[in-house]
Amino acid sequence: MNQALDLLREIVPKVRETEAGCLAYIAHTVTGAKNKNTIVFYEKYKDKEAMNVHSANFPKNFEKVFPLLDGKMDLKTCVEII
Repeated sequence: MNQALDLLREIVPKVRETEAGCLAYIAHTVTGAKNKNTIVFYEKYKDKEAMNVHSANFPKNFEKVFPLLDGKMDLKTCVEII
C-alpha cells in the first residue's frame, strides 16, 4: 500500500499540472479496518473532452501502480446535480 501511495504522490500533481481540463483530481484513503487498503479518487473535468484526455493518459500514468493493486477497480461516472 505504501508503495502505491508514494507513486500516487507523484502522479496526482502531474495530472493536475498537465491536464488543463482537469478541475479536481484528489486521491483519498478510506479509514476503517474493513477498507484499510482502499483508495478512492474524486475527479472533476471541465467537459467530456477533458475526461477523454484523462482516460487516454490513464494507462501510462498508472503503469507502475497497476501491479500493486489487487485488480479490483470500481469506476463510476457521476453527474453533478447542483
